[in-house]
Amino acid sequence: MIYIDDHIDVFDLTAALAAVSPERRAYALKYVNELDQRLSVAAFLLLKRALSMEFGLDTVPPFVREPNGKPRLDGFPNIHFNLSHCREAAACIVDRSPVGIDVECIDRLDADVVAMTMNEREQEQIAASPQPEVEFTRLWTMKESLFKLTGKYQDDIRSMLANAADYHFHTTIYPRFICTVCSP
Repeated sequence: MIYIDDHIDVFDLTAALAAVSPERRAYALKYVNELDQRLSVAAFLLLKRALSMEFGLDTVPPFVREPNGKPRLDGFPNIHFNLSHCREAAACIVDRSPVGIDVECIDRLDADVVAMTMNEREQEQIAASPQPEVEFTRLWTMKESLFKLTGKYQDDIRSMLANAADYHFHTTIYPRFICTVCSP
């Protein structure tokens, strides 16, 4: 299930920092910017809520890293999760199968970024869209969620979705951001 928090500015950061694991607290406090601290804590709190609601876990087990760097829960190989955040929201997904999630703000297009990150067909889709910035962000979140599922980028990000038909993508478009989940 997908969990989203788009009210990042309203919770008590001090209280939230006290409610997360020492590991996550230290991780969040590495950020200098308060917004980044809030986003880090919010994503972890979403994971904590998801694990409680879906798996009955009262605490978040420590993270361990897979060889590709993707975090997983120590001692719970059948619980998969992924976290993401942008300046507008934090997102979390938990599942019994591997998953990737990405959330990104809908921003103005930068032609250079489009050219560097999208292949010719994707660039045509963006140009033909009535909302090109939404289409770009949708494609970008697909690429990022696929990367977060597999743990590996293509050598050329432009070809990242070449095998997209091999995966399932679920995209939700919100007024200020887009969230995409990728699963096998």
